Amino acid sequence: MGRWDELQSAAREISGHAYAPYSDYRVGAAALTADGRIVVGCNVENASYGLTLCAECGLISQLIAGGGGRLTAFCCVDGSGRLIMPCGRCRQLLWEHGGAELELLTPLGIRTMAEILPQAFGPHDLMG
Repeated sequence: MGRWDELQSAAREISGHAYAPYSDYRVGAAALTADGRIVVGCNVENASYGLTLCAECGLISQLIAGGGGRLTAFCCVDGSGRLIMPCGRCRQLLWEHGGAELELLTPLGIRTMAEILPQAFGPHDLMG
């Protein structure tokens, strides 16, 4: 099984754990780290909607809780397993932890974060 197949499988599996009682829109995300770990996350809705956590938030939390590192490959799927794109907020989260070189499996094929979030704001912008 290739890394993209493995990531899609992990994303599909974790989407089944999503907490989505309001929208019933389940999302699962999976990523590969530079040291070979797979980290996952699912969306967690909240009655106030604005406090809903995207699947990517859970994934980044697992990354940091597991010792950190850089993301090298990422995908996310809906509850039916169809590839979807991260929202704008989550693209920024992914940029922070994967940078321009992070590869994403998208509905249109493999793209880098540099393509998905061109001219991104990042840590380098905070350095004098």
